[in-house]
Amino acid sequence: MTAEELLPDAMLRPSPTRAAGYDAANSFFHEDLADLKDAGYLKMFVPEEWGGLGCRLQDASRAQIRLASAAPATALAVNMHLVWTALARILQARGDNSLEYVLREAGQGEVFGFGVSEAGNDQVLFDSRTAAVPQADGGYSFTGTKVFTSLSPAWTRLGVFGRDDTGDEPQLVWAFIDRQAPGYSIRDDWDTLGMRASQSCTTVLDGAVAPAGRVFRKLPAGPNPDPLVFGIFAAFEILLASVYTGIGRRAVELAVEAAQRRTSPKTGRSYAQDPDIRWRVADAALAMDGLYPQLEVIARDVDGLADHGKFWFARLAGVKIRATETARQVVELAARVCGGSGYFRGSELERLYRDVLAGLYHPSDDES
Repeated sequence: MTAEELLPDAMLRPSPTRAAGYDAANSFFHEDLADLKDAGYLKMFVPEEWGGLGCRLQDASRAQIRLASAAPATALAVNMHLVWTALARILQARGDNSLEYVLREAGQGEVFGFGVSEAGNDQVLFDSRTAAVPQADGGYSFTGTKVFTSLSPAWTRLGVFGRDDTGDEPQLVWAFIDRQAPGYSIRDDWDTLGMRASQSCTTVLDGAVAPAGRVFRKLPAGPNPDPLVFGIFAAFEILLASVYTGIGRRAVELAVEAAQRRTSPKTGRSYAQDPDIRWRVADAALAMDGLYPQLEVIARDVDGLADHGKFWFARLAGVKIRATETARQVVELAARVCGGSGYFRGSELERLYRDVLAGLYHPSDDES
C-alpha cells in the first residue's frame, strides 16, 4: 500500500492543529490514535487473513514519514507499537513464529508498548538493570524502572525485558505484561522540551508478572546474534529514522512557504528571489534528498532478507544517525529562512525545532 492510501489527506488534515494543541497542553494524542485505529493503521504489519493490511517495512517507513510530517509526536509514539508488530513479521519471514500472537492480537485491536529503555543502561539490548525472577509456573516477575515508555496512556500489552541471575549464567528474559496485571505503576512525569504528545512516561515495575505463555525469549547476557535482537534493532532504527525524516521534509516545506510569503522592504522582491535564501532552501532540500534513498534501501533489504552480515548493525545505526542529524540541521536552516516569527511559541517551526532534538537521545548514537 502507498503512504497516501494508508494515510489519506482527509485523515491527516486535522493532525497539525491537534499536534499544536497536544504540545501546548502536554497531553496525549487520543483523537489522532482513535483515527489511526479506525483506519487500521496499527494493523499495517498484520497479515490480511488476520484482519490487517499486510504491509512491508518499506511501506511502513513511507507512511511514518508522511505521518511525522503532520504530527511528529504521534508518529514517534505509534512507532513503539509498530516496532513489536514489525518484529513479529521480521521473525516470521525468517521462519520464527514465536511472536505470531502479537500479530493476531494487534489484528484484534491490542496496542503494544515498548518497556525496554533504562536510565544509564548503555548496553541497551544486551543487558538490563531490571530483575527478572522465575515463577513456579514458568512465568517471570519483573522489578525495575523503564524510561521513555511511549503510549503510556494507551498500551494494552507492554513488552519488557530483565535479567535473571538465579542460574549459573545470567539470562535476559523477554516477555509481555498485560495492562490489567498488578505490579506496575506509571509516573506522570512526561514534561519535556519536545515530543510532548507521546507521553512517554516512566514505568515502574514492582513484581509485575508475565505468565509462561508471554515469555518469548531467554538469551545470554551480552551481545547476541539472535534474530530477535536483529529484528528489534532493524524495526526500531528504520521506523525512528522515518519519523525524523518526516520532520525534515516538513521543515523544507515550511522554508519554501516562508520564502514565498515574505517580501524584502529593501528590494521590494519576494525572499524566494533572494539568492542567499534560495541557497539555504536548496541546501536543506539536497540534504533531505540524500536521506530518502538510504532509508528506502535499508528497509527494502530487511524486507528482502538481504545478508549484510556483520555490517547490518552499522547500516541500521547509520541510517538512524543520519536521519536525526540531517533533520536537525534542516530544521535549523528552515528557521534561518522563516525569520523571527518562527521563534514564537505556537509556531509550527518552533515546535519542530523542539521535537527534532529528541533524536539526540534515541539509540543508537554516534559513539556506538
